[in-house]
Amino acid sequence: MSWKDDLKNLEQDHIAEMLELIRIPSVSTSPDHKADMQKAAEFVAARMQKAGVPEVRIAQSDGHPSVIGRWHVSDDQPTILIYGHYDVQPAEPLELWTTPPFEPTVDGNIIYGRGSSDMKGNLLSAIQGVEASSKANGGQPPVNVSFIFEGEEEIGSPHMIQIIRENRDLLGADAVISADGGQYSADTPSQGVALKGLAGLQVNVTTANTDMHSGGFGAYMPNAIQSLIQLAATFHNEDGHVMVEGFYDRVNELTEADKAEMALLPIDVDKQMADMAVKGLFGESAFTPRERNWGRPTLDFNGIWGGFQGDGVKTVTPAKAHLKITCRLVPDQNPGEIRELIIKHCEKHLPAYASFDVILADGSAKPYVVNREDPVYQAVTDTLVDLYGKEPVITRSGGSVPATAIFQDELGLETITLGWSQDGSRAHAPNEWYSIPDYLRGREGYALLLDKLVR
Repeated sequence: MSWKDDLKNLEQDHIAEMLELIRIPSVSTSPDHKADMQKAAEFVAARMQKAGVPEVRIAQSDGHPSVIGRWHVSDDQPTILIYGHYDVQPAEPLELWTTPPFEPTVDGNIIYGRGSSDMKGNLLSAIQGVEASSKANGGQPPVNVSFIFEGEEEIGSPHMIQIIRENRDLLGADAVISADGGQYSADTPSQGVALKGLAGLQVNVTTANTDMHSGGFGAYMPNAIQSLIQLAATFHNEDGHVMVEGFYDRVNELTEADKAEMALLPIDVDKQMADMAVKGLFGESAFTPRERNWGRPTLDFNGIWGGFQGDGVKTVTPAKAHLKITCRLVPDQNPGEIRELIIKHCEKHLPAYASFDVILADGSAKPYVVNREDPVYQAVTDTLVDLYGKEPVITRSGGSVPATAIFQDELGLETITLGWSQDGSRAHAPNEWYSIPDYLRGREGYALLLDKLVR
């Protein structure tokens, strides 16, 4: 039986497996879900064993476990290392979900549920595609395949280096295939060639050792919220340019070729503004929205708070205020250096009557750019052409996958993305969804890729 026939016969079983995995609330950000994280790891390990992977290991770390597998068939064939993650973002705010986030719902050709798009569907499609290929090839895949599915991508992969170093014996490969990705649209394939890096921290501002009565002290005592707002206002100019000294020193400026490639896929700004009820755009006016999103670094405020947060009014002069910052970075920016530059900026611009301390966010990511000359990159291109009947469009991402740079640094491996989530599938947001036809096609993509890689 061909792998196509096998996959066709198993469509409903494979969809049921996806629903089962989504039901596990594997939220890596919350200690309340530690047991669920272990349960999800065990589900993935069992599914790999069912597929025939002979060496499967749940690799523990100081954080959540990873699931690692190795299927070595021949020294004469190449090895790919398939990467993904089984952890998901929190589902809150729950009241904005039409259906419960961890009770997956099928509506026509769409599956709704947290983690459906990012990226439990992509994860299972890879395992199921390899399984079908091995059945059609006499019980083993035509090339060597290893796997690593982590449980901490959504928190910045803080223990990925530890996992890799402690399990290097199972991770040798010629290249990594990342299932953590998507396609440009339902009928248009894409190849991602760049990911932004990530650096984050929290700035805590203090102006006193206690909150104070605003009537008795507000006229002359410093206010932590006002002090923090003064500081926050210094991070950007009116054009959205980051004003942190040295922030752009390592930025590789976009070439004319880069800009021309990005211009082939412009953002439909009018539609996005209408869909999201936005009245105007923010950012560097010298660059198009697409260039900003794919090729320019950012410094974003993700949360700001302090003082009284309850209903009604409390006449208080707050003593403490807080600001969460993340930066999306481009080559050759370094997350550690960017954090230090932000700290220096705070020292320079915080009002003299205030003090601050910093909490560094767990996990960071270096920017990553794919080597398009890698033969596995070409094999992925050929796979997409066969699947869709057209060349893939070239995309970049404003987001981050920390593991890509880690694989490059620790294992010397290029990472090429092969995923099926659609843009607009509400990953990280309420009512996240995944297309069943895309899911079924993804299984074929992985089986086809193994055929393309045979020497």
